[in-house]
Amino acid sequence: MNSVSANFARVLLVAATASGISLVDAKAQEELNALVWCDHTDPRLIEPFEKANNVKVNLKEYAGTGAAISIIEQSRPGDWDVLVIDGVDVPRAIDMDILGEMPADKLPLGDLFPEVRMKQTTTRNGKVYAITEKFGYNTIAYDKTKVDPKDMDDLSVIWSEKYKGRIALYDYYLPLVGLTGVAIGKKTADLTQNDLPAIKEKLFAMKKVARQVSDVVASQTALASGEVDIVVGGGEFLTAKLSSEKPNLDWTVPKQGALRWAQSIGVFKASEKQDLALKFVQYIVSPEGQARLATSSCYWAMPANAKAGEQLTDKQKTALRWDKQPDYLKNSQLYPVANAEMDAAMQDIWTEMLQH
Repeated sequence: MNSVSANFARVLLVAATASGISLVDAKAQEELNALVWCDHTDPRLIEPFEKANNVKVNLKEYAGTGAAISIIEQSRPGDWDVLVIDGVDVPRAIDMDILGEMPADKLPLGDLFPEVRMKQTTTRNGKVYAITEKFGYNTIAYDKTKVDPKDMDDLSVIWSEKYKGRIALYDYYLPLVGLTGVAIGKKTADLTQNDLPAIKEKLFAMKKVARQVSDVVASQTALASGEVDIVVGGGEFLTAKLSSEKPNLDWTVPKQGALRWAQSIGVFKASEKQDLALKFVQYIVSPEGQARLATSSCYWAMPANAKAGEQLTDKQKTALRWDKQPDYLKNSQLYPVANAEMDAAMQDIWTEMLQH
């Protein structure tokens, strides 16, 4: 190194030290790109992984599998490393050759609640393509100071004249069609187009007594502000996070049952950072990662890993109904998994209901 270069290097070192910048940190940091739901954008969840692995996790939030697929189709192979996706849509991602196989022996599959392992959707031909990371219920959320809690134990309350004008419907056809089917004694796994006229009749009855049909944020706001007293399709994801400041808000699984949703996480097949992406998945489904994900600033819900209970406080577990999970899991059904024709038919009756 000549004297000019040496002097220049010393100047850089002094400048970096004075500004508190490490020359080691200044070099290119490894990055991981993840396509996620909003609950993964909480710094409390992401930063521990970044610090432990000296990596920057770039997060892009989306809502709805259709939106994710649109983003992926407009991206180049290798642009994305990790995908969070609705559990029922994992087979669709596998069919599109988006997800790569993950080594089963490197994942805590045995630590998951048995009912949410969802082998029928997350695996194919004995290979693991995704793992359930979080789950919850589309059911009835309510203000227990404004309604009779006993009424909430019967799903027929969702079209009851008793609460007319005090009900909000969650604006998503799949859980509401499924929940209505459960209310009239149908099994979501067995729904056919022959069941839709009866479901349509009850959807119209629900719309008649509802004050509004709105998305998650608007429904939560309406319940918290007192504009409505009941949210059909709501659950812990609406009320648990607010439990400390709004103890009047509650949710339950009625005697007929509820719909159970689940979200999964996997690694993109085209990712050029397979090892790092897998390490991120392992962190998310570890007890520590699960506890942070379950209580994310965006919304709370149950962690799929049962060992996360060791990391949650008693208040957090109470809000999530930890002790009631065995009964809730037995008395809940998955979203209807429909072919294109059935899916279009369900959307048609939902649209007709909205316009009615």
